[in-house]
Amino acid sequence: MAAAAAAPARSQRVFLNHLDSYCGRSVGEYLSKCVVGASLEDVGEDDEEEENASDGDVSNLKGGPRPKEGVYQIVGTLSKAESNKPSFAEETYAVSSREELLSHLLECEVILYNITEDVNQIEEATWAASALHTEMQRFETLKIFILISTTMSWAKSKPLDPEDSEIAFTDEDYRRRKSHPNFIDHINAEKLVLKLGKTNKHKFSTYVVASGLQYGAGEGILHYFFKMAWLSETPAIPVFGDGNNFIPTIHVLDLAAVLQNIADHRPKTHYIVAVDESMHTLKELIKCISKNVGPGKIEMIPRENAFLSKELTQSQLDMLFVNLRMEAMFLKDNFNIKWVAQTGLVENIEEIIKEYKERRGLLPLKIYIHGPPGVGKSTIAENLCKHYKLHHIKIKDVISEAIANLEKIVAPKEIDADDLVEEGDDDEEEGENIEAAQELLDGIKESMEQNGSRKHQVLKWDLGHLDDQYVIKFTKDKLKTMPCRNQGYVLDGFPETYDQAKDLFNLEDEDEEEEIKGKIPKYDKLITPEFVISLTATDEFLKNRIINLPESVVAGTHYIQDQFLRSLNLFRELNTEDETVLNYFDELEIYPQIIDAVKLEDPENRIIVKEIIKEIGEPRNYGLTDEEKEKLERKAAEERLAKEAEEAAERERKEAEERAERREKWEEWNKRLAEVKRQEEELLQAQSIPLRNYLMKHVMPTLMQGLNECCKIRPDDPVDFLLHNLAKQDILALIHSGSKQLD
Repeated sequence: MAAAAAAPARSQRVFLNHLDSYCGRSVGEYLSKCVVGASLEDVGEDDEEEENASDGDVSNLKGGPRPKEGVYQIVGTLSKAESNKPSFAEETYAVSSREELLSHLLECEVILYNITEDVNQIEEATWAASALHTEMQRFETLKIFILISTTMSWAKSKPLDPEDSEIAFTDEDYRRRKSHPNFIDHINAEKLVLKLGKTNKHKFSTYVVASGLQYGAGEGILHYFFKMAWLSETPAIPVFGDGNNFIPTIHVLDLAAVLQNIADHRPKTHYIVAVDESMHTLKELIKCISKNVGPGKIEMIPRENAFLSKELTQSQLDMLFVNLRMEAMFLKDNFNIKWVAQTGLVENIEEIIKEYKERRGLLPLKIYIHGPPGVGKSTIAENLCKHYKLHHIKIKDVISEAIANLEKIVAPKEIDADDLVEEGDDDEEEGENIEAAQELLDGIKESMEQNGSRKHQVLKWDLGHLDDQYVIKFTKDKLKTMPCRNQGYVLDGFPETYDQAKDLFNLEDEDEEEEIKGKIPKYDKLITPEFVISLTATDEFLKNRIINLPESVVAGTHYIQDQFLRSLNLFRELNTEDETVLNYFDELEIYPQIIDAVKLEDPENRIIVKEIIKEIGEPRNYGLTDEEKEKLERKAAEERLAKEAEEAAERERKEAEERAERREKWEEWNKRLAEVKRQEEELLQAQSIPLRNYLMKHVMPTLMQGLNECCKIRPDDPVDFLLHNLAKQDILALIHSGSKQLD
């Protein structure tokens, strides 16, 4: 007995479909770090530390040490053939036949089938349960089949008490459940799985887990709202319909813990509701997301408009529109679960956001651009914002926006019953009250008047002479907004002095002991830039650059000659003292990157931007959307086709030039050859004239006489006769001697 107790736990093989899906990845990774049977031990305060190391809690899932023995071994299929094998999986299968899939299922003690994300998996799940039921007489040990279904199979259930709609459904009411019309296949699969498990529970035991809407660990359905809030591209996050419908929810890791408990406990109850203790409405969920991630506002839009979204499927919209109160009594009374979010998303939003950022790799990128006027700070900042999807912080715009918001607060408000935009904060928690806003506006006006500024027209202020205290306050408030905290920012040219930087980034309640110990002033890490880019250039370079700017660019800016020279002189004065804005960042050990704009001279600053991007690294925000990817792919394809056409045209041009050159050379060669032949013929003719003259004078008369006699006599051998005749006349000797003379 003692030896058996001391022996390590035996591992169990768990099959899970679609390991690369949201739920499959989270559940599989969680179970791969759970020791078999760990949930059978009571969870107490004294055992909390031990459980953290062995029971698959959140910290363990996020990189804690994985037990070497006795853990669940995860195997399964992938939803996409091109997906890579997850790191937590022992094996992944690309099955080509049902027989092959069944052979893999028979090797596992626990079979999990998730049908909450892909309706096409329902048919495979029911087949798998039926096939295993057929083979159960061959099982040597008990096999457990768990169907991960959805509470949507309860969506149309009649209230337990028609007079009291707030009474929640529990596990015991599952026989009264009535499915949503679009989830009929889900409830049919649930009934079949439960039926198959009743034949021989010692060989084949089946369970159905009705999961609430899953969230956390990077987000599933709610990712649509998280992403919209994070990007802050809209002033408010949409709520479909009135938003008063109650949605049963559960953190996906808590769902994984429920599955672990079922595998360990093997409870007698075979239908289990898996939801957290929260009973939040859709409106409450989205308001919480907007407040803690995005603009802080929600917008009520008609329910029909939800179907225009390309990112939400019909099944997901059905889950968002469900109105159902549920309570998971069985798992609370019988399971040992270390909850991640027992009280729901709203109460645990900070941890949920932390998971969301880590899973999605979303980190803010904060950049400060420093440099003299005319060096190109704004152009570079705009390019960096476009590349990294950051917010361009220009002081003039910050002040204009702040003053406009203050004037909006103090302006008389008209109550509009049809106004569908709501603040994410409660009325008591609104930023500035009317009195404080009016007092601040009065102070701004007085500051401008004292500095010689005038109010030109309604809501239009001259922002050139506002005291630093107001500029710093507005800038700090801007840097603390959700868009800047989420994505990050590029701070364009401000602060300009050491004192401004210190007032803007330092914490108000400095701890002297920590400051002395660390030798680094305490600063607000939430808003302080992590990259400081300092652009340098000579006065001559900057003057020439401004002179060469088009008149349309210079008009209405401080680049007018007198103003530009004053700004340049002021910048030089502020950056020659011992305490400059760059010295402040040096003290924080945020060392500036110095870039000489003269050496990297480029009218559009493309080279400088590339240098900065090389220093900063890859973007930390969301990648391109599908539409942006499609647009870039289309542009790349067009550029590729244009390049190929250009290369083909260039090739054709070169070939035509080569053909023309070859033809020209061939014609030239033929002309020269003809000329050589002509010259040779002329030479031969010139050389043959003396010989012809000699033959005509000395040889041809005697030869003609011999031929005439040969014709008269007609000898038997005319040739021999002619030779003798010529010899007699010494003609041959004459020819021979004549040839020598000619030679």
